[in-house]
Amino acid sequence: MEGGVRLRAGASKQDVREKVWDYLEASGLAAFPRPVHRRIPNFQGSHQACCSIKELDVFNRAREIKVDPDKPLEGVRLAALQARKTLLVPTPRLRTGLFNKIVPPSGATKEILRICATSQGIKEYSVPVGLDGKARVDLVIVGSVAVSEKGWRIGKGEGYADMEYAMMVSMGAVQEDTPVITIVHDCQVVDIAEELLDDHDLTVDYILTPTRTVKTNCKRPKPQGIIWHKASYLCSHYEMLEKIPILKSLRYREKQTGKDVTLQDEHSDLANANTPAALNEKAMAENTRPQAAMGSAQVGQHYVESDSLSPRLGGSGMITTVYVGNIPPSVRVSELKCALREFHATPLRLNWQGAQHRAFLDYKDKATAESAVSSLKGLSLGGNTLRVELAKNQRNKGQVEINSQK
Repeated sequence: MEGGVRLRAGASKQDVREKVWDYLEASGLAAFPRPVHRRIPNFQGSHQACCSIKELDVFNRAREIKVDPDKPLEGVRLAALQARKTLLVPTPRLRTGLFNKIVPPSGATKEILRICATSQGIKEYSVPVGLDGKARVDLVIVGSVAVSEKGWRIGKGEGYADMEYAMMVSMGAVQEDTPVITIVHDCQVVDIAEELLDDHDLTVDYILTPTRTVKTNCKRPKPQGIIWHKASYLCSHYEMLEKIPILKSLRYREKQTGKDVTLQDEHSDLANANTPAALNEKAMAENTRPQAAMGSAQVGQHYVESDSLSPRLGGSGMITTVYVGNIPPSVRVSELKCALREFHATPLRLNWQGAQHRAFLDYKDKATAESAVSSLKGLSLGGNTLRVELAKNQRNKGQVEINSQK
């Protein structure tokens, strides 16, 4: 136990976090933002610790670096920008994607680069990088609440750094030998019992503190991708997919390759597969299949498919249309329909306009349409992240769709 943080035998991960947070505050080592509890804590000397990264060969050789957005890592983000490296920062809570790429303005001064490294700069000078952004990360820098000299890491308890790394593995953005660095105060380097670690926990190869650099020589394997049946460590199951839309696309992509992506609570859902709602959805999905071949043969043409289970369209004025854009020319209507079924967003009617790289989906009411937009947010097909939103000018839109059937 180093730096004054004393841990009792059998301490849990949360015990470790609380001890470190309490010690940082009580010893006067905590820095803005405060209190440090429930955060990746900033600390006195964080900038000095960050600057020592410039002495590491793994940093100097790296061209593309992923750095978490936490305050104590600001100095590393600045060092990466000053060295003209590509800097990727995870989007907050992964709500809109996986990475933002920081793009300083042309001829940026030292002061502008300093701003780019801050949380405000990340908002003002970044562009999103989707699943298909072909990121190739050479170095990963994460924040920690506690870490051991063996490379075992404890975060703040929300699991985002672990999930981000697992997603990067699944995307092919990192390799088995991609180094992982964490930056902490000396007092955050503590003994961590190995039994506290799970398969999804990220380990680190280097620890930088204000006074030293530790090479951990960690032999414990890093996550090999998303462990879907355990993915509830981030939050509960389907709620997780709703909170992190890019996960839905990644899960769909991995399912298409034959990987088992069953979530923990899907096992129990199988018992409900014969409920009226499930049977109705299955019947709707089956109803679309005979026409899939026709749809794929008519890419570039207008193709309208109505579901025989649907109420008559247009009569009540309740029908709400969803616009799907940015569809690549290589994508077939059958692929879109497969994704709609997968995300439980099967419409009453699908109007495919391949030549215009778009489609329109009719739903029974606005609430159902908005739910579909939420489910499909972040969906990637054929290398593009689709644009999904409620169609503008609903009444006129519906008229165009009806005419397209003639």
